[in-house]
Amino acid sequence: MRRRRLLSALASAGVAGQASAVLAGIPSSLVRRGTQVPSKAEHSKAPPPLRPGSRLVAVAPGTWWESPQQEAERLRLRCAAEGWTLVIPPEATGRWRWFSGPDASRRTQLERAWADPTLDAVLCVAGGWGSARILEAGWKPGERPVWLVGFSDATALLLAQWAAGLGGAVHASCGGDEAQWQRLVRLLRGESLPSLVGTGWVRGVASGPLVVANLTVATSMIGTPWFPQLKGCVLVIEDVGEAPYRVDRMLTQWRTAGLLSELAGMGVGRFSWKEDDVLPGDLSLEEVLQDRLGDLGIPVVGQLPVGHGRPNLALPLGRIGVIDGDAGHLSVV
Repeated sequence: MRRRRLLSALASAGVAGQASAVLAGIPSSLVRRGTQVPSKAEHSKAPPPLRPGSRLVAVAPGTWWESPQQEAERLRLRCAAEGWTLVIPPEATGRWRWFSGPDASRRTQLERAWADPTLDAVLCVAGGWGSARILEAGWKPGERPVWLVGFSDATALLLAQWAAGLGGAVHASCGGDEAQWQRLVRLLRGESLPSLVGTGWVRGVASGPLVVANLTVATSMIGTPWFPQLKGCVLVIEDVGEAPYRVDRMLTQWRTAGLLSELAGMGVGRFSWKEDDVLPGDLSLEEVLQDRLGDLGIPVVGQLPVGHGRPNLALPLGRIGVIDGDAGHLSVV
């Protein structure tokens, strides 16, 4: 993912496993062999649903917010319509080099949010690059579970929160049309979500905790303390501005590092690139994705409405996802 281009675009499933699936509300017939479904206790650190009176805070953990005045007012009105109060501290609209502020300042924004018991959710309102630098600067998710909403560069923070054993990380944009926003609202309220519809690439049905990530950012986190355990998970990836050969290179790294070998299933969101990145005779991006993911022996659903572009539909990390390669669906339990 190129920062400037982005700115312009903005245990085997035996008896125990099947019993866990039933407790999680998943029919045991849907549990693929090798999938591990977390017990109810593992979800105890999820934040409570938002309600009228909830307070949310806007943060810019990476690059500066491009259009803070117009976008902030729209987001404030959307929150107000749900009975929520949106707090926009001055630091969220700051500019320092290509960041919203120095690393220490951006880290402090997040630390204050977790330390404030009156705040229920953190909305990442800008992308670009810089969230991983906050982790390097020492930020850690607090013990109190808080909703954390973002995507793209904020993948670093979402993965770190899930790796720390905390629920509440949501891969989503705060923008988009009303239908996209209302899906996020339903998720934050704790309501059920409609399935996402894509195209089945590899047949089969499997379930596991959802991990949703920008491919480039997640690849850069491999080998760090903030990269989560993926065994038994349903992994959903997306990216923008990456030529097919670069996606091929990243997925080859994931394969050779053994990171895809124990997944329950995979979903592929939106991938886009410039046409001049592909020369005659090159593999297309879809061919690369199907080549690198098609022989893993797990269900794969492509063309999901997730990632850069519209719509970018919200998905919660850590919640149980059911990937259906036969129907081309991804459901959240």
